Amino acid sequence: MPSLKEFRLRIASVKSTQKITKALQMVATAKLKRAQEAAQAARPYASRMAAVIANLAGSATPGSGGPRLITGTGHDEVHLLVVLTSERGLCGGFNANIVKLARAEIRRLREAGKTVKILTIGKKGADALKRQYSQMIVGHIDRKSERRVTSEGAANVAREITKRFDNLEFDVATLIFARFKNLLTQIPTATQLIPAKAPADAPKVDLAGASYIYEPEEDEILEALLPRYLSTVILSALLETEAGFQGAQMTAMDNATRNAGDMIKSLQLRYNRARQAQITKELIEIISGAYAL
Repeated sequence: MPSLKEFRLRIASVKSTQKITKALQMVATAKLKRAQEAAQAARPYASRMAAVIANLAGSATPGSGGPRLITGTGHDEVHLLVVLTSERGLCGGFNANIVKLARAEIRRLREAGKTVKILTIGKKGADALKRQYSQMIVGHIDRKSERRVTSEGAANVAREITKRFDNLEFDVATLIFARFKNLLTQIPTATQLIPAKAPADAPKVDLAGASYIYEPEEDEILEALLPRYLSTVILSALLETEAGFQGAQMTAMDNATRNAGDMIKSLQLRYNRARQAQITKELIEIISGAYAL
């Protein structure tokens, strides 16, 4: 059995850990409300933008002369997976679930004979995928210097992806991230970015057989619209990921704080028993010595 000193050191260590987890829980709780409101506020704009793109993409086909961000390259051989995770851990299975979906997509595409490339955003996803798919990782976007999610940061990510597409590095780009549902649930999601394809739940606009007429020119309008759409999707994903991370960290740190409390109680009980046993042993030795005299 450990000595009383070892019990005291262990209890002090667990109490120190409990203070840290409690502080992290309080910080995540304070940040969660703002992150959740930002994610929810971005959804209507992203949804309406997706509706416009859905109608544009529905009338565009490869080789039709439309913008390549909608029509694609005409091929489906090289896929770029953009894996978005958090920069920090201590958030339960939040990052692990995103990486799990990314691995499933990689296996599915490779089994279909496709070439897979990976662009990581967030340190945790890069570290997890580097162990198994280091040869597939073509780049990493570091967001450690960004204190919060901004539209400029999302635009920089969109420009990086668009530049790689213009250089013919891939045919299809898919964004993998965690969509925030509630405090306890974050849903790993895969969204196709290029060719621009609106999600299945995007609102549909019934044109009753009509077609778009572009003024002044189709290419001029879409040249500004499509990069903005990519930035909007990425910004929404960044906000969803931030809200999901704060919710997951708050839940994980709350559980860790409770577990630390249970461990302290258990160690304290074992310490008291060991101390009582030592006192009893000393009393027996004193009484035995007295009787011997």
